[in-house]
Amino acid sequence: MTSALPSPDWRALRDAHAARIAERTDAHIARRKAGKKHPVEDFLFTYYPFKAGQLAKWNPGPGIRLELESDSDRRYFDRRWYMGDAAGTVAEVDVESWMADRGDGAKFIASLLRSTLHREANFGCFGLHEWAMVYRLSEEQRRHQQVPLRLSREATDAVVEGHRIRCSHHDAFRFFTEPARPLNTMQPSRESMVRDEQPGCLHAGMDLYKWAMKIGPVADSDLVVDCFDLALDIRTLDMEASPYDLRGWGYGVVAVETAEGKAEYMARQRAFSERAQSLRQRLLEALSAVGVHAA
Repeated sequence: MTSALPSPDWRALRDAHAARIAERTDAHIARRKAGKKHPVEDFLFTYYPFKAGQLAKWNPGPGIRLELESDSDRRYFDRRWYMGDAAGTVAEVDVESWMADRGDGAKFIASLLRSTLHREANFGCFGLHEWAMVYRLSEEQRRHQQVPLRLSREATDAVVEGHRIRCSHHDAFRFFTEPARPLNTMQPSRESMVRDEQPGCLHAGMDLYKWAMKIGPVADSDLVVDCFDLALDIRTLDMEASPYDLRGWGYGVVAVETAEGKAEYMARQRAFSERAQSLRQRLLEALSAVGVHAA
């Protein structure tokens, strides 16, 4: 039997992870307690069903046995999909239990990741999904009312009407306004995700954080944090290229209604796509290591 990682060693890794997460979540937690909102930094905690405390839980990944020296050690791993020996001296990820609970969903995730990984990227959408989400809405109807639009309502609608809308992501498309939905060249649905998702899509890259969290302790914490960081960086571009004016929040403007803005958007989109492809591969490798493969 392989030796277990000594308790002082894994505690140091756990504490380092907790510090990394605190840097990313302390401001969000403070705003939530104060009843305040941030249009970029809070998004990952409102759009996705994961709380900061879940993100802070350290997972080493499967196949790593952890030495337990104290009741505190044992309490830390007294959670779902971990198992220990009868004496309470070691803990590790319970892959068999995880497979029973999450195996079917993990196969779908693997299929989605694999199909997206090998599909040609489209870099010509220019983030117009955010514009389609406010198309023909009154000031009272639109989301993010604490953030003003960068253009007039009429000019914002004209941007939508003057471009070809090519959104391939179901969870973005479902927020289109009713008048905007027929303008999209695709009609993506949840059922067509494996067929439609493509690696140039910002939302597909952002969703890697969701998939990393959904496969739980099978994705180690370093991988989860890397996916979180990509998602936050993507959200920044998503909003800078949107019809909203975030300059008052310290952000820039990517004016996708102009040639210069389109060029900047595509350059940043390509860089995010490269990061996302690397993370897709790592997620697939984590799933493969426990016997989960694309259908």
